[in-house]
Amino acid sequence: MKRQLGISVYPDHSNLEDDKAYLALAHRYGFSRIFMSMLEVTEGKEKVKRKFKELIDYGKSLGFETILDVAPSIFEELEISYDDLTFFHELGADGIRLDLGFDGNKEAMLTYNPFGLAIELNMSNDVAYLDNILTYQANVPFLYGCHNFYPQEGTGLPYDFFMQCSRRFKDKGIRTAAFVTAHSGKIGPWDINDGLPTLEMHRHLPAEAAAKHLFATGVIDDVIIGNAYASEAELAAMGAIDRYQIAFALAFEPEVSVLERQIALKEQHYRRGDITARMIRSTEVRKKYKNEANPAHDHLNMFQRGDVVIGNDGFGKYKNELQIVLEPHTDERKNKVGQIAESDRLLLDFIHPWSKFTFSEKKGTKLDV
Repeated sequence: MKRQLGISVYPDHSNLEDDKAYLALAHRYGFSRIFMSMLEVTEGKEKVKRKFKELIDYGKSLGFETILDVAPSIFEELEISYDDLTFFHELGADGIRLDLGFDGNKEAMLTYNPFGLAIELNMSNDVAYLDNILTYQANVPFLYGCHNFYPQEGTGLPYDFFMQCSRRFKDKGIRTAAFVTAHSGKIGPWDINDGLPTLEMHRHLPAEAAAKHLFATGVIDDVIIGNAYASEAELAAMGAIDRYQIAFALAFEPEVSVLERQIALKEQHYRRGDITARMIRSTEVRKKYKNEANPAHDHLNMFQRGDVVIGNDGFGKYKNELQIVLEPHTDERKNKVGQIAESDRLLLDFIHPWSKFTFSEKKGTKLDV
């Protein structure tokens, strides 16, 4: 399933021109999905319709898909019904997210709306909610899942619970989404904004590192920045990530050679199928570079988890083999060429037998993670 990057906008807490400028900037960096909150509307049906339609239409002109976050109170405020989704169709929305659920039959019926609007469900509960809806023969291609975000420090989902919830949807082939936070973003739906991630462990991570982690889990298709506005640097960093394989950010040692940089950055790596606990081995590169000299330059420091090493001239047939250290050890036949950024080290657990991976250069000092 194609993976998307998304942004969030809050039209009742911002102005239209700023929102449009944000959409244009995000589009430049490969974002294609909008989470748009309607939970705070209070201005009356016609004014709300004009404001939201103009922004949604502008997003559509850039290729964005827009899902509106709605709740029962909004239907009351706007005097519309769940039995008739004409209002959202007229806005130009591609779907609505149900912040609260019904009895299962209701959600299933909504997926047969005549406008082809997607019905997005709340994924952040480990209950048989989706199973119930599917027993009522829902129109599955029009059924999405999306986690909540959590504005208050300490309230985000724990990882194991997140995985349990997510697998309920992913195992059924439902499109899934979750949120990361932009540290420059100050706008959210409420007056508390300690960041807007789904996972608590992501609250203080860079947005691109959290996005890499969500994609690496294999249970999330779309990653959305929960707050607005992300900076251009954050959008660029997220837009540059590989959504389909892990690309570690690597800070090089000062002594790294041109050859070692070439091996690390210019090759497609994969972990051997017969794995070892001590390190992740990328062995094909040693065959390609078997005739290239690689003098020793390390000084028998203890290699630590997340270090990247390459066999030097003293390593015989293993010369120029690249390894990522998982367990501390020393070996004078290996050169330490760099260290994976601290925020990317949680991705090491997702490199399984035969997993593909690459490296990108982490700018700045080794400690700039």
